[in-house]
Amino acid sequence: MLDVTVIEDAEAAAVSLDPIRARLLAELAAGPASAAMLAAKVGLPRQKVNYHLKALERHGLVELAGERRKGNVTERLMRATAASYVISPLALAAVQPDPDRFRDQLSARWLLAVGARLVRDVGALITGATKARKRLATYALDGEVTFASAADRAAFIEELTQGVGALIRKYHDGNAEGGRDHRIVVAVHPTLKPEAIAEPDAIAKPEVTARPDAIAKPEVTARPDAIAKPEVTAESEAVAVDSTPPGQD
Repeated sequence: MLDVTVIEDAEAAAVSLDPIRARLLAELAAGPASAAMLAAKVGLPRQKVNYHLKALERHGLVELAGERRKGNVTERLMRATAASYVISPLALAAVQPDPDRFRDQLSARWLLAVGARLVRDVGALITGATKARKRLATYALDGEVTFASAADRAAFIEELTQGVGALIRKYHDGNAEGGRDHRIVVAVHPTLKPEAIAEPDAIAKPEVTARPDAIAKPEVTARPDAIAKPEVTAESEAVAVDSTPPGQD
């Protein structure tokens, strides 16, 4: 089972968003189960559960984990193909966000568009790498910082912009034969409290969660090679910085 997978097909996205099927996916992410076992958990007739399972299986969201005999019946044990799912903007291709339509580094909505493109592009890269049976080299840095004041936050953004921009200028080689373009996205935004994430209605004014260290427990997933065309984005409350190297779009 994959930790996370991206749903790119519109019909598969619609199937996954059905409340009953989403509940079945959650149950099957916890472990294999038969239609009869699921029926007892979700309070539906076994035949109805089977109907929903077939729809999920048709779109690759669940798969056969095995079979077992129970009396005169052979039960199919199903499992989710991933522990969690992300819906790509490709599922809404006609209305997917386009960060190139407007560029406002102080706009939280522009940051959202950049994030949506990141999900779309990395999802497509994962799909391609899986089909080619190749490893996809990427890198991500995730951490938190507590700013004492708005002035400190602004100074941090300025240094971040200058630092990343200098790295891009240092390593970018638009004339490199066989070189591969990469996209660089750096974002800064207020931290949401856990309860605000769990309860969407409570999301009103995001607050920064205090941490004693400048960057507390950053999680780094390192692998250096795979997004497209270098670009830097940095955001604080809604501050984003976009930097494209010479000779790039």
